[in-house]
Amino acid sequence: MQLSNEDNLRLNVLLSQTLRAIRINESTMTVYALTDKGEAKVVLNPTLRDEQYLRLVRELLSLKITGSPGGYPVFIKRWTRMGHTDNTLEHMLLLGEPEAVVAVVHATDLSHDIGVRAWWANPTTEVAMRLMEYPAVAQGELGKELADYLMEFLPFEETQLNIVNMVRLCLQSGLLDEDERQALWARAKRRNPFYVGFAHADPAQIPLDQSAHDLLNDISKQLKPLVENDNVYAITLCDLLSDKGQKWLNTLKLSLKKPVDQDVVISLFTAISQYFKLPLCDPRGQREIEMAISYSNQLCSKPNDETIKKPNKELSTLINTLAPNHLSLIDAMLVLAQLGEHTLIPIFSGNESVGTVMRKRLLPLTTPLLEKVDILIQ
Repeated sequence: MQLSNEDNLRLNVLLSQTLRAIRINESTMTVYALTDKGEAKVVLNPTLRDEQYLRLVRELLSLKITGSPGGYPVFIKRWTRMGHTDNTLEHMLLLGEPEAVVAVVHATDLSHDIGVRAWWANPTTEVAMRLMEYPAVAQGELGKELADYLMEFLPFEETQLNIVNMVRLCLQSGLLDEDERQALWARAKRRNPFYVGFAHADPAQIPLDQSAHDLLNDISKQLKPLVENDNVYAITLCDLLSDKGQKWLNTLKLSLKKPVDQDVVISLFTAISQYFKLPLCDPRGQREIEMAISYSNQLCSKPNDETIKKPNKELSTLINTLAPNHLSLIDAMLVLAQLGEHTLIPIFSGNESVGTVMRKRLLPLTTPLLEKVDILIQ
């Protein structure tokens, strides 16, 4: 079996040029190539069944690009063993194989130029979401195009965790204007995962008309020397009491009202752990909220006690500087800062509950959590 003489000639002429990416439209049997001068194409004239013929086309592409007719799977295994996977992204985009493009966008690092080529080669939701994870792509010219694509596709997405991630990715700074953020926020009233997406975002992107906590001015004055000395606990407390922090805390409350499934809840608790940067425990959180509450009580009462795990001088300075009647704010902050995906293990381990049943199982965790959130909200 072989390609027709006409197709063989035209494909070889195409491959003799400097190409940036190749994609194959299987429904129209057309090979498209992205060149420095624009887009070129070769309309195939199959002499076999389409599936067989396309395999021959991809073998030719692989032979010309990698020296092996085996195609993407053989190619990637061989280069992985040689340790050169990251150096062959450009080659993989010339194989006309969607799976090779997916492999490219999952590389450890990616330039904006490679992102543009990959998006041209395989413009799918999966590729768009992955490309938006790279700052070089999201902050480049392609970022806005990808955000527009995800926003257009978002109403049709059915996987709840994908909704969270699409909202999170689109809310990266500068990609959406105020009206678009307001539209996303309005949808959150009907679909809880939207709130979780906002919980992952920079609080400045949350379109809530929220003022700072009434105590912020007083506490900021008390903690000014500590903040100037980069005391992470003082900085975090002031952030929580600012208008941005209050927006985030209110979004957290809304996210906890009616979570839909376990993946969304895990994502929310990951967002909590990422918001706080306090060196208190494993970044993935305490195993139980009772442990977080107990440890916070110990720290607030004896922050420098050598018998306590990780006694902290910065925290001790904060507690000694702030007026005693504000200690509950510190305690609430410390509890929240110890939460993460590991906090859900006792609740989700061994069951796949969703909806109302899942929310009932979460009550021993969410009830004390919300009590701490309310302490921090004016």
